[in-house]
Amino acid sequence: MNRTVLVVDDEPTISDAVAARLRGEGFDVVTASDGPSAVEVCGRVRPDVVVLDVMLPGFDGLEVCRRIQADRAVPVLMLTAKSDETDMLVGLGVGADDYLSKPFSMRELVARVHALVRRADRSALLESSSTKLGVITIDHHARRVSGIDGEIHLTRTEFDILLYLSGRPGAAVARETLLAELWGWQDSASSRTVDSHVKALRRKIGGDLIRTVHGVGYALDVPR
Repeated sequence: MNRTVLVVDDEPTISDAVAARLRGEGFDVVTASDGPSAVEVCGRVRPDVVVLDVMLPGFDGLEVCRRIQADRAVPVLMLTAKSDETDMLVGLGVGADDYLSKPFSMRELVARVHALVRRADRSALLESSSTKLGVITIDHHARRVSGIDGEIHLTRTEFDILLYLSGRPGAAVARETLLAELWGWQDSASSRTVDSHVKALRRKIGGDLIRTVHGVGYALDVPR
């Protein structure tokens, strides 16, 4: 079964080029050119991945991401001409899984879309079980995390990072390993993406659970 990608960009040249390349890779592609139509199409078509520009008429891509993630968890690759870390963190905070700055290569975009599909497939295959981390409980099947005060709302990527580290308690996991396993990338230059997600994750679950292993990556310390 072909996977469906929703491409949202108000620049026809970019939208048409991305759509043509993804169709050439075997994806079914639908497009939208503004915020309101993107939300409408996403709700109607239920795509497997969304490629989403930040700057859109109607309302911007951040609001689009916020609204579609409130409906259901869907992998989102955000496209932007901005490279400021604040913009990246805002996008990740509203549920984007990945970030690609313009101008970008079509080869890299396609690789990241394929990686998002693989991650979603792995998530769907998780068995119904849970992991206990002190006062925090990870429900694998429901993809929910709860603490003393109730549910802790994580983005898809934050959940995947926490789940991956929790399966290797105490072990130092390299940023490159997380990029390869969760994103499907081999490019260590993108390690800032991992750092941004971990920073956001720590704010939600507490800063003591995930330890920085300097020069390597991160480790999850299970409370005694």
